[in-house]
Amino acid sequence: MVKPDKNIVFNIFSFLYGIVTEIRNRMFDRGILKSKSFEIPVISIGNLAVGGTGKTPHTEFIIQQLSKNIKIAVLSRGYKRATKGFVLAGKESTAKTIGDESFQIFSKFPEVTVAVDEKRVRGIGRLMEQCPEIKAIILDDAYQHRHVKAGLSVLLTDYSALYADDFILPYGNLREHKNNSNRADIIVVTKCPDEIQLEEFSKIERKLNPATHQQLFFSRFEYGNIYPVFSEGKNLSLEKTAEGMAILLVTGIVSPTPLLNYLKNFTTKITTKFFPDHHDFSKNELNDIEKEFEKMTGFKIILTTEKDAARLKSNPYLTEKLKKNLYAMPLEVKISNNEQDKFIQKIQDYVSKNSGNR
Repeated sequence: MVKPDKNIVFNIFSFLYGIVTEIRNRMFDRGILKSKSFEIPVISIGNLAVGGTGKTPHTEFIIQQLSKNIKIAVLSRGYKRATKGFVLAGKESTAKTIGDESFQIFSKFPEVTVAVDEKRVRGIGRLMEQCPEIKAIILDDAYQHRHVKAGLSVLLTDYSALYADDFILPYGNLREHKNNSNRADIIVVTKCPDEIQLEEFSKIERKLNPATHQQLFFSRFEYGNIYPVFSEGKNLSLEKTAEGMAILLVTGIVSPTPLLNYLKNFTTKITTKFFPDHHDFSKNELNDIEKEFEKMTGFKIILTTEKDAARLKSNPYLTEKLKKNLYAMPLEVKISNNEQDKFIQKIQDYVSKNSGNR
């Protein structure tokens, strides 16, 4: 008996999964399943594909723009947290109680209200009830959460893995059919190279073929100065200090390769320990990291991402030596093609036009 090709089997399951997701979307479109609108401005940020497209950095970018003038809140489900229901971030919060990405945002933006709830309708209601001063809510990773009808929907897609070139799970990485990109108001192609030709922008625009109601933007990441996670030490500029410095790069993210390639511009002394996304480091793993660090000589640091740092902050097995030498690499979003002001204005216009509804 000849077994069917693995891809054929995956394709069949993709077809079936696609049918299920389309039925669900049609039920929302026709009002059989209900989407709730709110009087407060609600901005949804998400993607069609599983994996990292840069949702948290783009959420932080929008937070930076809106929180200058108004009180805002961020609501997510709190992926991999150990709690259930609605949880409002506070002094006792950790990555365990609200999830690593939410804790990262809470740590970086103490003036912003951060909450988690697997049921976003309930979460928004609780936020409006408990925090009446809030003027806008950002929903992190909520493109498929159609029980909430967001007033402005931002859809992200990775430059190297455009949804237009992808397929539905499990054959590909899409959570739903690529045609459902039409629900978005803004589409952002993320992780673009620093140097990209105008022809490439046009080629991608033709491939994504945004509708008339949609605006297309391109973004890239810029790395900032690394900073100590626990100590009160100074930030370090790689341009000034990395020559000859040994780096133990420890990450638990989807794709650590861009960060690794960036570090190679400054030093050749890089040792890596890569783990799965949202990884919860065990005692043995941290012991191994410490042993690896002890082998390194000269000026040396342990470097991780801000998302990993959010989990490590509350890890009971992190030793004083690890804490003393642990640094985080911040990641900032820049909108390409000199359209950053245009992107910001689009967000601000939506909020200002709808903030008086409440």
